[in-house]
Amino acid sequence: MHDSDGDPRVLLRAAGLRVTAPRLAVLKVVAAHPHSDADRVATDVRRELGSVSTQAVYDVLKACVGAGILRRIEPAGSPARFEARTGDNHHHLVCRSCGAVTDVDCVVGHAPCLDPSDTHGYLVDEAEVVFWGLCPSCRSAPMNVNPTNTRSSE
Repeated sequence: MHDSDGDPRVLLRAAGLRVTAPRLAVLKVVAAHPHSDADRVATDVRRELGSVSTQAVYDVLKACVGAGILRRIEPAGSPARFEARTGDNHHHLVCRSCGAVTDVDCVVGHAPCLDPSDTHGYLVDEAEVVFWGLCPSCRSAPMNVNPTNTRSSE
């Protein structure tokens, strides 16, 4: 959602999607818990609505990503994650130990933030950068994992 305070009903209608309870619940969960994977979204949606199939949640996520209401990110070694912050070409920090994901604003002026040395004829409209490292909590933990590990410990 370009505006994190945007009304999900308005966003769905503007995207040509019907306003349904599962769609509203998914958007609410993703807005409240950015970078959640589909299983986390499904669990939280079920808490709110009761019985909702995992496939229904996947379908809502896919429709909302396709409509530009949600963004799907796929850090290496992690399941796809979803966020409501779209349209600003921001990037992410990912902890190699616990898998935490944090937003990082675009590091230089205008989108796509990076210009490739050769576009090979492509019209580039977005660049995705993922910074990897250890989050402050994992850095201060007594048993620090190998900093080259790219898998979440979950």
